[in-house]
Amino acid sequence: MRTLLIRPGAIGDFLLSLPALECLRDGYTEVWCAGQNVPLVRFADRAAPVAGSGLDWLGLPETEPPPTLLNRLRSFDRIISWYGSAHALFRQRVAALGLPFTFFSALPPEGGGHAADYYLGQARTIQPCPRPPAPRLPVPPAPRERFAVIHPFASQPRKRWPLDRFQELGRLLEQNGLPVRYCAGPEEPLAGAARFENLWDLACWLARAAVFVGNDSGITHLAAAAGTPVVALFGPTDPRVWAPRGVRVCVLDRMEARAAADVAAHALALTN
Repeated sequence: MRTLLIRPGAIGDFLLSLPALECLRDGYTEVWCAGQNVPLVRFADRAAPVAGSGLDWLGLPETEPPPTLLNRLRSFDRIISWYGSAHALFRQRVAALGLPFTFFSALPPEGGGHAADYYLGQARTIQPCPRPPAPRLPVPPAPRERFAVIHPFASQPRKRWPLDRFQELGRLLEQNGLPVRYCAGPEEPLAGAARFENLWDLACWLARAAVFVGNDSGITHLAAAAGTPVVALFGPTDPRVWAPRGVRVCVLDRMEARAAADVAAHALALTN
């Protein structure tokens, strides 16, 4: 059985879908996802960016999809897609072409529980699979080192704890004998921060840290999936749906009311 899994979306959304994606793997499994997430696909036979795949042709009215795209899609016995689920024309074209698509919604319904459970429940409508305890990346085993990682960014300003409080947190951790290293993405301005070429390399580095502190962001999910103890600061987003899952994850909601000393205490507790 040849299976294509199409899961676009941001880092956190992709990682929360990981148990479902792994559940759906088959004799040959290919994953199309956001380009930045391609290095995180370790379970499949092949992974490729969904951008540039040509899938958007199927959602354009009065256009003929390239034959190479159709031949590629027809080479799969089943295609399970979170892409196009809310796009009526895309679904109609897929049906008219007889392509073996099954569509899943990318957004859990209100009151539907945690997103990881929701996505795994979708996968189980197709085939049974055990419930993994949490999304987990198979990073190489490495001894835990005595340093904390802080990532003070998020996709939206309203999801960010103030930078000055992160800096105060860093000083408090260092005063308690825990060196601090900051990390940042290519477009995130932070002098002296560690930066990595791809998310897999970042995950392997995070796996060595004693603790990670960050906002409601994809990198916080990445740290949790790498097995690092995590303190996650949440504000407007509901952590009951979108909190990272991991072996040792502490979620602090109402982040705007959190003092640096409070966050430091939780971070230090995770290192014991």
